[in-house]
Amino acid sequence: MNEALLRSLTPSVLGILVRRGADFAAAEDALQEALVEAVRVWPADMPREPKGWLITVAWRRYLDAARSDTARRRREDLVEEEPAPGPAPGVDDTLQLYFLCAHPALTPSSAVALTLRAVGGLTTRQIAQAYLVPEATMAQRISRAKRTVSGVRFDQPGDVATVLRVLYLVFNEGYSGDVDLAAEAIRLTRQLAASIDHPEVAGLLALMLLHHARRSARTGPDGSLVPLAEQDRGRWDTVMIAEGVAILQAALARDRLGEFQAQAAIAALHADAPTAGETDWVQIVEWYDELVRLTDSPVVRLNRAVAVGEADGPRAGLAALAALDDALPRHTAVAAYLHERDGDLETAARLYAEAARKASNLAERDHLTRRAARLTQLRRTG
Repeated sequence: MNEALLRSLTPSVLGILVRRGADFAAAEDALQEALVEAVRVWPADMPREPKGWLITVAWRRYLDAARSDTARRRREDLVEEEPAPGPAPGVDDTLQLYFLCAHPALTPSSAVALTLRAVGGLTTRQIAQAYLVPEATMAQRISRAKRTVSGVRFDQPGDVATVLRVLYLVFNEGYSGDVDLAAEAIRLTRQLAASIDHPEVAGLLALMLLHHARRSARTGPDGSLVPLAEQDRGRWDTVMIAEGVAILQAALARDRLGEFQAQAAIAALHADAPTAGETDWVQIVEWYDELVRLTDSPVVRLNRAVAVGEADGPRAGLAALAALDDALPRHTAVAAYLHERDGDLETAARLYAEAARKASNLAERDHLTRRAARLTQLRRTG
């Protein structure tokens, strides 16, 4: 059974069912039944038109459910006759499905779950494992999300920026359970890029590829974090980097700069440097200035302070950091790094230890604790 084929067909088939008049929850249930039937039937009798087969079977399941429910009987009026099996319609509703799953009425976590289920074709169990929650909890979250969007008409343009933020949330979850969410986010973003010609979609895809290309070098054999400056650049995926840079260059040439393009430009400058010492920090600061203009994000300003510290010296970085709220996530870790660069090992060690206590995950906590211990040892032996 070609699971990849089934998952790739899921969003367009679901979109067609919704456009025909099925509410989202009922359409998704009917499609799941059709997918189960495909798993049973296709190994012995693969249809010539897999998408058309899924549409036909799912629509029959939907009509059967509608006829058995008197409250939904009026929906039968939407169809004069059941469509005959055959080639699938040429219209692709995948893009509208992305918009629906990222509807502003949904919380970010619900939008992510619904996108993975409806657009990504993942099972509830897979999504639950990826997010380390019980399957029943994830089932409830997805069920509520489906009910929320079931009354939404499928004829209004959606917000591309919201869709991109949902996909970026998926990407940043990385890998957990038996689903590689970073790879899944890249797949879905490629699919979105094929459905819409938008420079920020291309920018997000480029950003994902450039970050993902460094993935194997980010951790040591023992699972410890390896900072960017210390990574073995020979382990970076140069083919993926080249693809990301090419996509980014094409997007930037359209002169419609957005935040994901700017972030991708920063990632490209890191990828382009043969060594950490050859990084073009001056250009990176300029791109962070663009990001600040586009987003006015405190997190962007925090990252900019690091770049300023590299381009103009640690004291310039500390001056930029002083203007920011010290309650920002990673503020203490950045301060520790800049003080270390400035030679103040005592302050740096204290701040690294403080940052470790605030860390949100074990790998980051261990990394910061080791840095604090290393500086403390240096002070004692120096």
